[in-house]
Amino acid sequence: MNTASTALKPGLAPSKTLGRQGYFTQRSVADWLFAAMILGGGLFAFQRYGVSMNGYEKGILTFAVPALIALGWFWRPLRLLTLCVGIASLSAIQLYGQHSDSFGADLAAADQVFWLKYMLSSQSAIMWMSVLFYMSTLFYWGGFFTQRGNNSTAELIGSKLAWGAVFMALTGTMVRWFESHQIGPDIGHIPVSNLYEVFVLFAWLTALFYLYYEARFKTRALGAYVLLVISTAVSFLIWYTVARDAQEIQPLVPALQSWWMKIHVPANFVGYGTFALSAMVGLAYLLKAATPRALLVGLVAVPAAVIVTIVATRFGAGLSPEVVAGLDGWVRKVAGLTAFFGLCIALRHKLTARLPELVILDDLMYKAIALGFAFFTIATILGAFWAAEAWGGYWSWDPKETWALIVWLNYAAWLHMRLMKGLRGTVSAWWALGGLLVTTFAFLGVNMFLSGLHSYGTL
Repeated sequence: MNTASTALKPGLAPSKTLGRQGYFTQRSVADWLFAAMILGGGLFAFQRYGVSMNGYEKGILTFAVPALIALGWFWRPLRLLTLCVGIASLSAIQLYGQHSDSFGADLAAADQVFWLKYMLSSQSAIMWMSVLFYMSTLFYWGGFFTQRGNNSTAELIGSKLAWGAVFMALTGTMVRWFESHQIGPDIGHIPVSNLYEVFVLFAWLTALFYLYYEARFKTRALGAYVLLVISTAVSFLIWYTVARDAQEIQPLVPALQSWWMKIHVPANFVGYGTFALSAMVGLAYLLKAATPRALLVGLVAVPAAVIVTIVATRFGAGLSPEVVAGLDGWVRKVAGLTAFFGLCIALRHKLTARLPELVILDDLMYKAIALGFAFFTIATILGAFWAAEAWGGYWSWDPKETWALIVWLNYAAWLHMRLMKGLRGTVSAWWALGGLLVTTFAFLGVNMFLSGLHSYGTL
């Protein structure tokens, strides 16, 4: 048979791969300039700070350079963010470098130099992050009550403020990393070691994932829902800062002096952030699709069930005087949560008028949970290796490990039911929303109510 004539027969489409450009040949001049900038920054970091790094840290930096280039090529807004964070962080380091003490930079300059005091020191930057996230939340919610259309001006401002908050959070994180190395020998560490630092990590990671999906699905109507959980985390961060002076940099406890921490914790919080995002999308789905009666019953029953679980876990079946004294606080929390959700139900028509179609919300829930589950699985495996190094065993049924397993099983079951049984609709949305409560207890509740090998994170 004549192959040439066969290829020209009507109805036979030419191969889609013919003439397709390769991944690197598609890159524009801007792409390669960004890559050169990141490569130059990596080489500068090696040259300037290499003496302070061990072999594992150098390996992480080596891997981070191509990873950041790939992310910038994949999503262009990350390029400007990376450039701005780099400039702001180096500016702060330069200002610190003008004031030295017997060991390194004098951290007292954070209270004396104008730009450090009001903008670029880690604490100032993180406070700016908090303010900007609050403002972003207000503008996103204000968008529901302003002009009609797919995206309101208020929501556009909210989106820009969220980007500003992510910028300040990343700047504060990078500067805090530098500050930790100026305290004394062997004290410096990546700032993901305590509740204060990981709440900052959670806030900017969750916001960044949301902003990506905001651009991909071309709607800002979900910003109010997702920023709500971020603002809640910021509120806890502020309380924790005031109540515990948590902003103070402390030396690592022996169990945390491991290179595993540098990859285990960020991977974990990719999971936490995307699980939180999926839960808030689930809330939006329920407000749009469920009946008011079902919403009211569910949104009262779920937090009440969690409180019962907490009481049973911490104190057992019998109610001691300590429990009775503490119940008033929990009742107020439930009452406030119920009142808020009741208001959401009363205003559901305004709050859901510009939401995407239900099928899009369902797809976004799935994508967020699938991504979070992949990273949470990796984090759990890395955590087992870390446990073997720190405590001599891969698994010890410590409360934190046990609840991490519960979180993993919860989302594994959700994905299994979706992929194998076609789980969709309000059931999957309720499950995603309930998953946030399970995840929150694993992340924070264990530290509050239980003790174990992970007690270095207690409140």
